[in-house]
Amino acid sequence: MRRGVAKKAAPAAAAQRTAAKKAPVTAAAKKAAPGEAAAEKAPAKKPAARRTAAKKAPAEKAVTKKAVAKQAVAKQAVAKKAVARRAAADAPAPDKAAVEEAAAKKAVSKKAAAKKTAATTRTVAKKTTAKKTVARQATARTPAEAAAGKGTAAAVPPAGGADAKKAGGRKIPAQQAPRKKIPAQQASGGTAGPGTPAEQPAPVTAAGSAALDAADRERLLSGTHHDPHSVLGAHPVPGGVAFRAFRPFALSVTVVAGTVRAELHDDGDGFFTGLLPLRDAPQDYRLLVAYEGTVQETEDAYRFLPALGELDLHLIGEGRHEELWRALGAQPMTHQGVTGTRFTVWAPNARGVSLAGTFNYWDGTGFPLRSLGGTGVWELFVPGIGEGELYKFEITRPDGSKTLRADPMARRTEAPPNTSSIVHASEYEWGDADWLERRGAPAPHEAPLSVYEVHLPSWRPGLTYRRLAEQLPAYVKDLGFTHVELMPVAEHPFGGSWGYQVTGFYAPTARLGTPDDFKYLVDRLHQAGIGVLMDWVPAHFPRDDWALAEFDGRPLYEHEDPLRSAHPDWGTLEFDFGRREVRNFLVANAVYWCEEFHIDGLRVDAVASMLYLDYSREPGQWVPNEHGGRENLDAVAFLQEMNATVYRRNPGVVTIAEESTAWDGVTRPTHVTGPGGFGGLGFGLKWNMGWMHDSLEYMAKEPVHRRHHHDEMTFSMVYAYSENYVLPISHDEVVHGKRSLVSKMPGDWWQQRANLRAYLGFMWAHPGKQLLFMGQEFAQGAEWSEAHGPDWWLLDPAYGAEADHRGVRDLVRDLNTVYRHTPALWQRDTDPSGFRWVVGDAADDNVFAFLRYDAEGVPLLAVSNMSPVVRDDYRLGVPDDVPAWHEAVNTDAARYGGSDVTNPDPVKPEPQSWHGCPASIRLTLPPLATVWLRPA
Repeated sequence: MRRGVAKKAAPAAAAQRTAAKKAPVTAAAKKAAPGEAAAEKAPAKKPAARRTAAKKAPAEKAVTKKAVAKQAVAKQAVAKKAVARRAAADAPAPDKAAVEEAAAKKAVSKKAAAKKTAATTRTVAKKTTAKKTVARQATARTPAEAAAGKGTAAAVPPAGGADAKKAGGRKIPAQQAPRKKIPAQQASGGTAGPGTPAEQPAPVTAAGSAALDAADRERLLSGTHHDPHSVLGAHPVPGGVAFRAFRPFALSVTVVAGTVRAELHDDGDGFFTGLLPLRDAPQDYRLLVAYEGTVQETEDAYRFLPALGELDLHLIGEGRHEELWRALGAQPMTHQGVTGTRFTVWAPNARGVSLAGTFNYWDGTGFPLRSLGGTGVWELFVPGIGEGELYKFEITRPDGSKTLRADPMARRTEAPPNTSSIVHASEYEWGDADWLERRGAPAPHEAPLSVYEVHLPSWRPGLTYRRLAEQLPAYVKDLGFTHVELMPVAEHPFGGSWGYQVTGFYAPTARLGTPDDFKYLVDRLHQAGIGVLMDWVPAHFPRDDWALAEFDGRPLYEHEDPLRSAHPDWGTLEFDFGRREVRNFLVANAVYWCEEFHIDGLRVDAVASMLYLDYSREPGQWVPNEHGGRENLDAVAFLQEMNATVYRRNPGVVTIAEESTAWDGVTRPTHVTGPGGFGGLGFGLKWNMGWMHDSLEYMAKEPVHRRHHHDEMTFSMVYAYSENYVLPISHDEVVHGKRSLVSKMPGDWWQQRANLRAYLGFMWAHPGKQLLFMGQEFAQGAEWSEAHGPDWWLLDPAYGAEADHRGVRDLVRDLNTVYRHTPALWQRDTDPSGFRWVVGDAADDNVFAFLRYDAEGVPLLAVSNMSPVVRDDYRLGVPDDVPAWHEAVNTDAARYGGSDVTNPDPVKPEPQSWHGCPASIRLTLPPLATVWLRPA
C-alpha cells in the first residue's frame, strides 16, 4: 500500500482543504487544560454571543458525524460553500481606516484603569486570552468563533461584512481532518506554550489584508505554481510588508518577528495574509500555526533563498554533476542559520511539484516547491525537518493529474512493500583506511582475484547487514577468496528479481538495515582483507507507477520512442542513454557507490542488451543508428563516460562487464580506437561467458563422449587475451532448471563430485580470474532459491554425507590458498607469454596439460584427466631448467573425497624431448582429477 493519499484534482478538493482545518490533538492540548480552569474563574464575563456559540458546538459535532455517514452529499455541499467563500473572500474588505481608528481607541481605553465600560471588558478579556496558549484558543472556541476572531491582529473583527458571514456559515467535514497524532514539534520544530520567553511580543494591528490574486491562488490550490516563494512569505509592498502563508487545515496563523506579533487574516482555502506597517521584511520571523488542539511554531519555509547553488544547477543542466547525490534528493543541512532539509527533484515536464510526508500528514498542498530556471529542478528548504522523516514528491503532470512519487535520489527507503523515501544523513565513521590505501596495487588484472558471489538476503536468511558482518567476512576469509561480489544491493520492490529490477538506485535495500548498517558490513569485509564488488544495473528499470516510469507525466528516464524504451525480455524500461541528465544520473550513481560506500568494483549487468539496438528484437522492431548500424551509440558513450569517470575519481577500483557477445574492446581504454572504429568501453574486466558455456557443455557429457567435444575446453585459449577475463560460475548457472554445479556432472554421486573437483581445478588454473556462486563451494545438490538460500545442513556433522560436501569445500580453500601464493596463476593473466599448451589435442585420453608462468618465468604445470580411468606413466613435456616437480594440488586426494591416486614424491624430468619441450616427466594421472605441479 502507498503511504499517504495522492490528492486528485477534483472540484471539491479546495473546499475540503479549507473546511477541514484540523490537526491531531497532542500534548500541547493537554497542557492547555489548567489554563481552561483558570479561564472559568476569570472575573471578565464572556459575551453572550460567545456563550451562545459554545452551546452550538455539540450540534456542530453532530452535523460532522452525519457528514461522514453521507459523504457524497457532504462533498457537494462543501464544494458549493467553497465557491461562496471564495466569492466572499474576493469581496471588498471593511473600511481599513475605521477599523484602525477603533482599534486605536480601544488600545487607549485599555491603558486607562478608571473606566469599566463594555470596551474595557473586551480589552481585559483580550489580555487574558493573550496570556493563554494559542492551543487554548483553538480548543475553547467553536469553528465559527475561531473564524470570527481572525479578522485583524489584536483587534475586534468587524460586526458585519464578508468575514462575519463566512464565519457563521463554516462547516468542517470530519473526514477531512488528519487523525494521526503527531507532536507539534515533529512538523515544525517547536510548540507555543511552556518554555516561551517571559517577555511576550507586542500585538500589532495589521494594516489590512494582502490577499493573493485569483490566478496565484488557483495555481497554488491546484499544485501548478512554479514560484510559490514569489507570493508566499514576507514581501515589501507599498504601505508595509505583506505576509502570506498557505496552511490548509489551520485555524489561524500568527506572525512573530522579534517583539512584533500579528495574527494574519484568514482568506479562506488555507490562505492567511496580512499587511503589517513594517519598513523592511524581517529575516528571522516565525509562524504560530494553530490547529484544533495544538499550535505549531515554525520558521516559514517560503522566506528562504534557494538552497541549491548556481554551480550545481549549471552542472546539472550540462549533465556533468559527478556528485549529483549532494545536489538532488533530501539533504539535511543548515541554511541561513536554520536547520532543516533541502528537497530537490528533477522533473522538467511537471506543471508543479509539492512535498508530502509524515510532517504534513501526506498532504503536499501546502508545501509546493519552486522551479529553478530551465534545468527542470524543483527545490524547497523545509525548516525543522530532519533524519528519519518519510516523504514523497506529489507531481502535477502536464495533463493536470497528480502522481505521488518516491525520490529517485533517495539515499534511504522504507522496507518493501512500503515505498516511501526517508530523509537520511550518514553518521558512519569508517575504519578501513589501510585497505583503501593499498587497494589497487597491483592493478586488478595483474593481481589475484578470486570472487565469492553472494545474495545477501538468502546467504543466511534472516540476518541483517550487521549480523552478516559478524559471519560473512570470517567465512570468506577462511575459504581464501579475495573478494565478494554482492548481487544487487540497491532497493528493489520485488525480492524475486534478486535485485535486478531497481527502483532506489541510491539506497541500499532496507530489507537488511540502514545505509550505515551496510557501510558497517563493507567496513568489516575490508578489515578482514576482503574486497567488495557489487552488481550494478544501469540497463533498465521496472514500470512501478511510484518510481521512475514516466516520472513527471512523460517519458523522462526512459527513451521517448516506445521501440527503444521497452525491454523485450524483462517487461522493463530501458534508460535513455542519449539524454544528458539521465546519463548524469547513472554516472553519478556509479561514483556514489564507490565513494560513499567504499565499493571496490562494479559488475555492470546486461551490457549486451545496452550495446545493440536489435537486442532481442525482430526486424521492424528497431531503428538503425545514424550510420545505419545496430550499435547503440548513446549506450556506448554512456559506458565510456561511466568508466572514465569512475577510474579517474577512484583509483584502485575495477569495473566488470557482463557482456556475452564478441563486441570488440570491452576492456580496451576509451581513448584507443579499435578495428570497428569505436574507442574501448573502458572496463577493467569482462565475464568470459563463452568459456563458461563451452566448459559446462563439455563437463555435462559422459566421459566416453568427451573425445568428440575436446575443443570446447580448448577453444577459449583462441581468444583468451582479446579481453581481460573473469571465469564466472554465477547464480545464473544454478537456477531455473539449469541444476546446481555438481548436479550438472554425469555419473553416480562419487563421479559427480570427482568431475566437479576436476573442473574447479581446471578453472582455477585457466587464464582469467575466478567467480563461484555461494553453495557451489560445498557441492550443494539442489538449485539455489532466494527463499531459503544455501543448504547449510549438508555441512552438519550429524548428516551422513557431510564429509563429501566438506571435502569439496576443503578443496576450494586449498585452491584459493595455492592460487594466492602462486603468481604464475594470476600475474600474467592478460599476457599471452604467461601461458603455453603442453598437450591440448589429447582428445582420446581426455587429457589437458598447460604451463603458466609468472613475471619471473617461474612455471606451474596443470594437468587434467577428464576420464574415469587412471593413466600410469603418462609422459608430458616440460622445460629442462626445473630440476624436479612436486604436487601442489591433487583434486583426487582422500581429504577431498577422492580415490587418493597421487604422486607423493618429487618428479624429476628426463632428458627426453616431448610435446616440443626439451625434457619430459612421467606422471600417474588420477581419474577425473586435476593435478598442479610446481618446481620443487
